[in-house]
Amino acid sequence: MDIKAQQTKLANNLGKLLRDNFGKGPEAVHVTIYEPYVVIYVSGFVSPMEQVLLNQNEELQVMTTRELLVKTLEPQITGQIKGITDLDIQHLYYDWNLELQSGMFIMIHSDKHNIVNHSYKNQKLLHKEVEEVTQKAEKLPQDVSSYLLDQRTLLIIREGIMVNIEKELVQLGFEENLTLAKRNLEKRLLHEHSQSLEVILDSKVTDILVAWDFHKDKSTILLILNPTS
Repeated sequence: MDIKAQQTKLANNLGKLLRDNFGKGPEAVHVTIYEPYVVIYVSGFVSPMEQVLLNQNEELQVMTTRELLVKTLEPQITGQIKGITDLDIQHLYYDWNLELQSGMFIMIHSDKHNIVNHSYKNQKLLHKEVEEVTQKAEKLPQDVSSYLLDQRTLLIIREGIMVNIEKELVQLGFEENLTLAKRNLEKRLLHEHSQSLEVILDSKVTDILVAWDFHKDKSTILLILNPTS
């Protein structure tokens, strides 16, 4: 099975999995396989029950419920990827944009960055912009890498961004609270820098999603782009 067929099959399978467990599947699922990464972007994804809660300003409850459900679904998601692509997924990151009814799943099957050609125009400028945002929220990251997976999908990985108080909160079991605070803060800062990002990338940034692995002190940022030229 070639990569295009694998991507189509994964999109269909994940759409069904989400529909079976949430009561409503996403309207669209876009899958990009770019070893060692599998990136899935879903849109039009809010169940009727979630919409009721959102209408009552219960966004936190929706996010908490999704967090719990995705954790239970993780073995099925990674199992499907293994069955279709033969990739052993080691790390799963996910995030939601309830306002846009979108979400991401980023899966990594190796810690090694074995992509040979991943440079693109203004990549260093983008990294500087990401470093500036990260420094405002936490500290200057030890490392920033990025991969333009296709014209509309830019994956950014940051390492070594946590300050000591954040590490202590994780040790004390406040991971959920820390995720909530960082999600609000970092997304707000990224949106404030969106105009600069668009100039650097020569693309409209239509969505921004962010997730963390506190125990590895790593974070993923997914920018969904609409090229302007």
